[in-house]
Amino acid sequence: MANPSWSASNPFDFGEQLLAGGVEFADNPEPRCPCVLLLDNSKSMRGERIQALNDGLIAYRDELLKDPLASQRVETAIVTFGGKAAQVIQDFVTVDAFPPPLLQADGLTLMGEGINLALDLLEMRKAQYKAHGVAYYRPWLFLITDGEPQGEPPEVVQRAAERVRTEEAAKRVVFFAVGVQGANMKKLAQFTTRRLLKLKGLRFVDMFVWLSRSTQQVAHSNPGDQVALPPVNWGTK
Repeated sequence: MANPSWSASNPFDFGEQLLAGGVEFADNPEPRCPCVLLLDNSKSMRGERIQALNDGLIAYRDELLKDPLASQRVETAIVTFGGKAAQVIQDFVTVDAFPPPLLQADGLTLMGEGINLALDLLEMRKAQYKAHGVAYYRPWLFLITDGEPQGEPPEVVQRAAERVRTEEAAKRVVFFAVGVQGANMKKLAQFTTRRLLKLKGLRFVDMFVWLSRSTQQVAHSNPGDQVALPPVNWGTK
C-alpha cells in the first residue's frame, strides 16, 4: 500500500481509499496493531544521525520478523517531516511487506505538518478496519526529532498539538515523543501529556528493538488489554 506521492500538500482521497484492502484482510483477518513512525529527516539529522536512524529501521524490521503472530498483526507506516513537505513514504503494511527505507536528511522540521498527516493517515486506516470488520488495538504514534517545529504557520503546529492531546485523552492513540540530542524538549512537550523520552547518544538500534518488542507484546494481548512494556534502556525521562 505504499504511496510515496502522499504529502501534506498532496493529500490522499479518503473516499477512494476507504474500501481498499479487501483481499489483504481476507488473507489475514488477524486484529491489527497500527504503528506510525513519525521521523525527522530535516537537514540537522545529516551524517551519523540519519545513518543511525536508517540502521534502527532495519533492526525494527528484523526484530519484528522473529515473531510470527506479531508479523501478522503489527502494521507499520512511516511519515517523514523534513524536505519541502511532510509525506507518507510508507503506508500501513505488515512486516513481510516492509522494506526499511534509506532516508536522506534535508530541509526544515515540518513537525506540525507531519503529525497532522499521520493522524489523517491513521483515521483512514481505522475506517478501513471498520469497513472490513477487522478488530484493532489502540494505535501508536512514535515521533523522533532532534529539533523543533520550523518553517510552518503556528496554527498548523497548534492544531497538531490539540489533535494529539484530544486523541490521547480519549484513549484513541498512544503517542511517544523521543528527542535526539539537540531537540527542544520544552516545545516537544506541547504535543503530549505523556512524559517525554530523550535518546542516549545515537542508540537508535536499541530504541527500535524496544519498539518492536513492545508492539509484539501488544500483539500477543487482546485489544483493550493493559500491557506492561519492556523497560526503557536506551533513553532517559
